[in-house]
Amino acid sequence: MKKLLVTAVCLTFAAGAVYAHKLNKEQRRLEECGVVMSEILHVPDDIPRDLLNKAECVIVIPSVKKLAFGIGAEYGRGAMVCRTGEHFRGPWGAPAMYALEGASIGFQIGGEGTDLVLLVMNGRGMDSILSSKVKLGGDASVAAGPKGRTASADTDAWMRAEILSYSRSQGVFAGISLEGSTIRPDDDASADVYGHPMKASEIVRGEHTGVPETGRRLVNVLEKHSPVNESERASN
Repeated sequence: MKKLLVTAVCLTFAAGAVYAHKLNKEQRRLEECGVVMSEILHVPDDIPRDLLNKAECVIVIPSVKKLAFGIGAEYGRGAMVCRTGEHFRGPWGAPAMYALEGASIGFQIGGEGTDLVLLVMNGRGMDSILSSKVKLGGDASVAAGPKGRTASADTDAWMRAEILSYSRSQGVFAGISLEGSTIRPDDDASADVYGHPMKASEIVRGEHTGVPETGRRLVNVLEKHSPVNESERASN
């Protein structure tokens, strides 16, 4: 009986190893987005739930890295998930891959391997990000997001921002300003995830785009923690 149990455990680990080996870099990155979002939503002072419930899209950038050239220059790759349906009233949809770059990030978060989460708070912000490269603080307004379950979502500074941003570095979770950074669709990475060319707008707005297996955790954790859109846009 013990031998059978050991054999079963070994086969399970072997199957997991084979599955991981088959994933390409972007598919593994998308899986990591789900891990990061799940961990952040379980810290004591996480993203205020009333803000998450008013967000229409969420961008997760795991492990932002510092470039070897250019002091302070950083880059990150991750995924954006938006609510589906008219006025974003539907469930969370399929993830599209995104890239974030900027010279100012390093001076603010200090250190490498920082995870970023951005909440897109209205349709105007989402439309800008879907179409092209966007400069945060220029093309789209951005503010450091508040944290903690008691933080109010009605503060003017947070209500005016199209995007709210957070960072987690060395176990510390906090709001962070990403002004001066740029974010853009990474269509080549999306093609690697889905196995064929797809633009971010097609993925996010496409009613027939299924969630890939590697994106299930990210979508599921958002569905669990914020199943209903409570923004004014959703109620119209």
